[in-house]
Amino acid sequence: MTRPSAKEIKVIAEVAGLPVTAETAERIGNSIGPSFDGFAAIAGTLPFDLEPASFVLAQTAKVSK
Repeated sequence: MTRPSAKEIKVIAEVAGLPVTAETAERIGNSIGPSFDGFAAIAGTLPFDLEPASFVLAQTAKVSK
């Protein structure tokens, strides 16, 4: 888990259908960057995936016993 660059944020926003300017992507990166930095020490050690789309899948998946 690494801090996303403004370029990566711009691409992700465009893929999501919410294009942003380079300036806005930079501001987003600056605002969420500290969160990524804070989780860096424990990245890869958590027993679940932090990616939001996987969360929805996990919540709606049927588990067979």
